[in-house]
Amino acid sequence: MALLEARDIVSGYGDAQILHGVSMDVADDEIVCIIGPNGAGKSTFMKAVFGLIDCWEGSVTFDGAAITDLRPDEITREGMCYVPQVDNVFPNLTVRENLEMGAYILDELPDDALEEVFDRFPILEERQNQKAGTMSGGQQQMLAMGRGLMVDPDLMLVDEPSAGLAPDLVDEVFRKIIEINESGTAILMVEQNARKALRNSDRGYVLEMGENRFEDTGDALLDNEEVTELYLGAGGGDAGDTGETATDD
Repeated sequence: MALLEARDIVSGYGDAQILHGVSMDVADDEIVCIIGPNGAGKSTFMKAVFGLIDCWEGSVTFDGAAITDLRPDEITREGMCYVPQVDNVFPNLTVRENLEMGAYILDELPDDALEEVFDRFPILEERQNQKAGTMSGGQQQMLAMGRGLMVDPDLMLVDEPSAGLAPDLVDEVFRKIIEINESGTAILMVEQNARKALRNSDRGYVLEMGENRFEDTGDALLDNEEVTELYLGAGGGDAGDTGETATDD
């Protein structure tokens, strides 16, 4: 049974319908990416799964429990966290305070939560008393992911983790995503750098105009001529893509 099962999700904003029956699964050991053109509904789908916007139709099941109508804080308690693309840190709080905010739903902060995040992201321990707003974009992305890990999630949703980052920082962020997955957290990410995402994902979904267009393994989607021509650019790579997986030296 999949850890996350989203079925026939219909959603949008106000009177504007964005999603037209999108379905996806994520197993408990997977990295799954969502790619597609701008306006395809990628981030909207993630927000609907996490309860940030209402699902007008369809259902979301997480670890066997229905979560379609739950609030984001309730979904977090079930074992899911969400790392948004923008405004993903509290700029006027210190790094440590940002991390502690990640565990606000818990009755008390686990003794080892901060230590585990610092082990994963040493730069955060070094900068723990620094205001988050003064950190670089890459460091802020690490902080946002670290804050999500404070609740020891079974699934992390990550929206555009490489947005605005230099190529070397993109590689570092993807390495951290792989490390998080290898430590037992499933990953569902929306990513603009489609080639990089597919190279580092077990499976991928391609959305177009709010509908499922393709679903396959990351490698198979990279080898799919139609996917390459329509979404990856024949013979080319995304900006900042080195052509290697994030685990390559």
